[in-house]
Amino acid sequence: MAEAHQAVAFQFTVTPDGIDLQLCHEALRQIYLSALHSWKKRFIRFKNGVMTGVYPGSPSGLIVVVGGYMTYAKYAKIDPSLGLVTKMATHLPIRKCITEDNQRIVGGMLIGTGVWAIIIFIMRNILKSLLSWHGWMHSAHGSVSMKTKIWLVLVKLFSGPKPMLYSFQSSLPHLPVPPVNHTMKRYLESVRPLMDDEQYKRMEGLAKDFEKNLGPKLQWYLKLKAFWASNYVSDWWEEYIYLRGRGPIMVNSNYYAMDFLYVFPTHLQAARAGNAIHAIMLYRRKLDRAQIKPLMVQNTIPLCSSQYERMFNTTRAPGVEEDTIQHVNESKHIVVFHKGRFFKVWMFYDGRLLLPREIEQQMERILADASKPQTGEEKLAALTAGDRVPWAKARSEFFSRGKNKQSLDAVEKAAFFVTLDDTEQRYEPDNPVQSLDIYAKSLLHGKCYDRWFDKSFNLIVFKNGTMGLNAEHTWADAPIVGHLWEHVLSMDPLKLGYAEDGHCKGKPHPSLPGPQRLQWDISDECQSVINSSLKLATDIADDVDMHIFPFNNFGKGLIKKCRTSPDGFIQLALQLAHFRDKNKFCLTYEASMTRLFREGRTETVRSCTIQTCDFVRAMMDEKQTKEERLRLLKLATEKHQELYRLAMTGKGIDRHLFCLYVVSKYLGVDSPFLKEVLSEPWRLSTSQTPLQQVDLFDLKKHPEYATSGGGFGPVADDGYGVSYIILGEDLINFHISSKRSSSETDSHRFGSHIKQAMLDILDLFDLNKKVAN
Repeated sequence: MAEAHQAVAFQFTVTPDGIDLQLCHEALRQIYLSALHSWKKRFIRFKNGVMTGVYPGSPSGLIVVVGGYMTYAKYAKIDPSLGLVTKMATHLPIRKCITEDNQRIVGGMLIGTGVWAIIIFIMRNILKSLLSWHGWMHSAHGSVSMKTKIWLVLVKLFSGPKPMLYSFQSSLPHLPVPPVNHTMKRYLESVRPLMDDEQYKRMEGLAKDFEKNLGPKLQWYLKLKAFWASNYVSDWWEEYIYLRGRGPIMVNSNYYAMDFLYVFPTHLQAARAGNAIHAIMLYRRKLDRAQIKPLMVQNTIPLCSSQYERMFNTTRAPGVEEDTIQHVNESKHIVVFHKGRFFKVWMFYDGRLLLPREIEQQMERILADASKPQTGEEKLAALTAGDRVPWAKARSEFFSRGKNKQSLDAVEKAAFFVTLDDTEQRYEPDNPVQSLDIYAKSLLHGKCYDRWFDKSFNLIVFKNGTMGLNAEHTWADAPIVGHLWEHVLSMDPLKLGYAEDGHCKGKPHPSLPGPQRLQWDISDECQSVINSSLKLATDIADDVDMHIFPFNNFGKGLIKKCRTSPDGFIQLALQLAHFRDKNKFCLTYEASMTRLFREGRTETVRSCTIQTCDFVRAMMDEKQTKEERLRLLKLATEKHQELYRLAMTGKGIDRHLFCLYVVSKYLGVDSPFLKEVLSEPWRLSTSQTPLQQVDLFDLKKHPEYATSGGGFGPVADDGYGVSYIILGEDLINFHISSKRSSSETDSHRFGSHIKQAMLDILDLFDLNKKVAN
């Protein structure tokens, strides 16, 4: 049973003898504990701010340097400040107290502090210069040059000890602006295999005209921005690609992450929610304290951590012309949706975070609540699934005052959103295809009104204990959410665990106040907007064709024996599968990251190259020899790795072209070249979900703890979206999406082509016996 809980600090009555105060000690105690918790968080944030601000130095280093100078000045009987303290003392009221010894001590303190600051400044800039070199990426696999070894040692030397999450932010280099002529050359190279001679000649003319005339002018403004801004791409990318989009974000922008593939820790919905929510809140506590270790390539080269800042307490608020990201520093509650009702659940009591069994207790109360949804409440969240303009107008008109505003604030300022889904989802060995497809669609869009798609992420827990995430894309990219999800999956069955009866470990709290039911007053006009949004969202959801399949014929282990990049191998398989599916090549998007730079997000690898197309044609030509196919495969994978390195090191072309286009719009000039480039559809959009914390999952000993990965909706009306995750040595999970309304696509057909392409490429290496084993 859910109930509203109001803590009243005191009561009073007026009597003939005066006012009689009746203090409620429990309420005062809770207020005290809440205040203590808030002040602790403020102190920790202040301390972390200081530690990050002086990194790679430290306060202890300041004490050593200043103490050394003060001692030296006192016993050597010299004034390190060269009379500066004396001159300052003549203008201060304390000049009578400044003795000769004191002058030396104060002088040592001032000079020591200055030397310490200079040392930090020098170390930080040396580290920044070191991190600007990316020659290490060109080392052959399995071998490291002497130059790279020396560079790695220097990076470690100047990185300082025990870095916190944000320690490297000020040392990361800024994203460079590529030269216009380089971008034009590489763009033309990327579209050459997709155009006939006449089309290419026309595009070449447009590119050369742009490079000679308008390009240099736009480039000047872009370089000016890059000089002043931390990152010349990220703010415009967030604004124009995400926040200014007026269409639905459900399916088109939001993405999902799945549970374990084979393991089902408990069948109790409330218990699974209890452990998962507690694990998420533990992660948030570590995040608030900056105790999460920054991700580092080869355990040495840091990646930007700025995207973590808005993981919690964040929502995308709709606007008529542009949405906004709203983030609050502190949120002590979550909001839970179940069977059309919204509940506010406090995550703290007695000045501490609720334990898993106590959170399970709150979920049990919500599940047991038999009350009906208020008028218009059940499908309210469909507003977040439809077009943004109707939602923005409805939010302003119907949710700006009274109980609606209070309840909406509770949702939008919650740490995150939870749905206790009333359906059952999981991988079924007897029905593997349909069970995973339905599971993915449920996470991607559900019923279109049972997820709050504006929240930074939704935790969905199904009736049978399976769970997953649905995440909003604006505030961060998938690897950030993936890092959180890896933490939750590793904590849930292994560290937190369950009792024999499936409940969370521990005991329910005897006096824990229950969840608070949110109150709404939804008018008929508002219900009309809700129904319109729901209809649009339902049409979008019904059109999504999902296909998820675990590819377990072989994995990374066998691909490495082919001396080929696993990602390059898979990308070639996707190109071969796509050609077999549609009998043509298409512009292909593969997501790469630019987090080697400050505030970096993503870049595009255009993985359909001339070399890739040559290889695919050879595979389709029955007359071609295996040796020739292997030669072309090697050229194609080498080209792919080169493009990936260029994208990661700030030399990609698509973000540069995008920013040039934005500048042209600000200047009010039209560019036929940029207009055409930015309108080209990505009919094959691909992304690898990286397993970042491999130490959390020992898949050799426990292969059953393999996750299903995650996926996203189709990008083009007549195209495919493909996400894949490489798990351990022997498993690759694929997530394929397309639209049922397109006569050109079929996700299951494309999936079968991918399977066959993977096997056909492996067959070139004569490793069939190892596959059978």
